[in-house]
Amino acid sequence: MSESQGETGAAMLAEIEATGEVLQRMRAQVARRVIGQETVVELALITLLCGGHGLLVGVPGLAKTRLVETIGTVSGLHTGRVQFTPDLMPADIIGAEVLQTAQDGSRAFHFIEGPIFCQLLLADEINRASPRTQSALLQAMQEHHVTVAGARRDLPAPFHVLATQNPIEQEGTYPLPEAQLDRFLLQIDVDYPSREDEREIVLATTGVEDAAAEQVLDAAQLMAAQRLVRRIPVGEAVVEAILDLVRAARPGSADADEEVTASVVWGPGPRAAQALMLAVRARALIQGRLAPALTDVFALARPALIHRMALGFAARAEGRTLEGIIDGLVERVAARKAAA
Repeated sequence: MSESQGETGAAMLAEIEATGEVLQRMRAQVARRVIGQETVVELALITLLCGGHGLLVGVPGLAKTRLVETIGTVSGLHTGRVQFTPDLMPADIIGAEVLQTAQDGSRAFHFIEGPIFCQLLLADEINRASPRTQSALLQAMQEHHVTVAGARRDLPAPFHVLATQNPIEQEGTYPLPEAQLDRFLLQIDVDYPSREDEREIVLATTGVEDAAAEQVLDAAQLMAAQRLVRRIPVGEAVVEAILDLVRAARPGSADADEEVTASVVWGPGPRAAQALMLAVRARALIQGRLAPALTDVFALARPALIHRMALGFAARAEGRTLEGIIDGLVERVAARKAAA
């Protein structure tokens, strides 16, 4: 290794360590307002570090909205919020051109920005709006700009959507279009807290004062961390494990797992592999490691794959679940890697 390569490696090592310390402070600040849910917090931060969007799924009252608001405060991002309802229209999200009359009597169209023009958008209860309104986010989530009246309007950088979703079985919900689900980097399932955590929640949130979070970094520092994530090296074994998992989850393909072919209607595309590749790097960075390991791939398989797959009717009737199928895939891929 040349002297210049050594200096470059040392500089990157120092940058990784410094960024890891900042991320630990972020987690500590979020934990002041979101008690327990360590895995949920980590997955939300991973989503941000990857420059992606996250879908938080859980019943009402599990602090999903509180989590997103706290992350906005801690990361120093300009935060917007849209409360999705059945009567919400696309223009209520992206904005619209309005005909205005000037003092001299002349008229001209003027664009009024919608709440999507922010750095961190909280799409609250996203599946309570119609599919037409949900699809208004598609272009923004993928291309980071919107088109209104034929004109392109760029969104602020960075741009992230953290959406909350109620379980589809609840009354008044609509399923998200598959194309939109694929644009979420991770699905973050939010479960009920443990008894100890719930006790702490009750005591901490029913007093006179509520805990406050402090800003740890700003938008420029966050984008620097996002660039760092993409520079973290990934070993060949990790890359192969990602490909093994994603390709095995596609029914009917040459690499498909037998259980997947029998149970799954459609599986993940290349975006799933891209999501896993970024997410394992971000998880390693958050946990203070210099490179991702196979354990990162297996830990992030469910959040990266579950919203990119659909069960067939017969599989649902037999009581199979996507969680069980993905866990089975992980076990089989891990066993093959251990035996290799």
